[in-house]
Amino acid sequence: MLEQQLEEQPVQSLLSQDSQRVEELEKEVNTLRGRLSKKISFSPTLQRITEKGYLECGVSTGLPGFSIPNQKGEWYGLDVEFCQAVAAAALGDKSKVKFIPLNARERFAALQKGEIDILSRNTTWTLQRDTALELHFAGILYFDGQGFMVKKSLNANRAADLSGATICVQSGTTTELNLEDYFKLNNLMYTLVPFDTAQETIMGFEEGRCDVLTADQSGLYGLRLNLKNAEDAIILPDIISKEPLGPVVRQGDDQWYNIVKWTLNAMINAEELGISSQNIDEMKSSNIPEIRRFLGLDGPQGKSLGLNPDWAYQIIKQVGNYGESFDRTVGIQSPLHIQRAQNSLWTQGGLHYAPPIR
Repeated sequence: MLEQQLEEQPVQSLLSQDSQRVEELEKEVNTLRGRLSKKISFSPTLQRITEKGYLECGVSTGLPGFSIPNQKGEWYGLDVEFCQAVAAAALGDKSKVKFIPLNARERFAALQKGEIDILSRNTTWTLQRDTALELHFAGILYFDGQGFMVKKSLNANRAADLSGATICVQSGTTTELNLEDYFKLNNLMYTLVPFDTAQETIMGFEEGRCDVLTADQSGLYGLRLNLKNAEDAIILPDIISKEPLGPVVRQGDDQWYNIVKWTLNAMINAEELGISSQNIDEMKSSNIPEIRRFLGLDGPQGKSLGLNPDWAYQIIKQVGNYGESFDRTVGIQSPLHIQRAQNSLWTQGGLHYAPPIR
């Protein structure tokens, strides 16, 4: 039967059919590759900032350590440096950022309307914000929690001592809801005194319009620096909430979301790998696979992000790794002197843990 089939259908004919099928499959694969490439490389946000030549970053109206202008009008802080890192990755130059100060009430609308490309403004990641507002949190830049700053004259040592107090709070934040939940749960009474900006809130506290000021504990350290008599105020040890703070982008642009997300991952991975702004050029001669992939010398480089192969190198060379940025803006090298604590790497007992670049 086999001989009969071979006689009826010559071997040359079978080979011809197989070859034709292989060519058809190759065409299908190339078509799929082309579609995937277009899908990966197209980002309306990246295209827009490339055409503008700069990134528009939404920041606070002024919070020491995170985002505040100096006497020359130059913005600095942890949130500011993160935006500079994104600019270094996407545009190759950390200086190509325009900072837009926004209060808590207007920050999300500005992002939704496209008035800014990224929000990096001590903003808490919550379910409602991540879903109903059609936004994406790209990670956690700073692990925080809500605390209280009180005047020494109040003689309060714990949050449980604050029943009957008047409390200054910045409106339009998660702080208001956390405050209500905590006092209700513990059967404590209080009077709320709301303000629109952090600066107005600290002024209200200093002018005696309230006994207590509540905000993220990291923010309290910064706000206390603005007091004329900082020694008259103490920050209580109690933390009443989880406040994971991180950068935010609009939904609907996955590539831009990935760029922002992997900028943060790169800063964390660099610290873990021992790569800093001081030694990164020396690292180019390393034979460690992880370091070579990080620097874009081997591996995926920046293709899937639509960036140049040296995107991560530019972040660290121009801005630094996460630890460098933290120490300089809010940590031991800053006026705030905030300890790393939960913001240490996972290898040092902290919570920062980034996926690998491979």
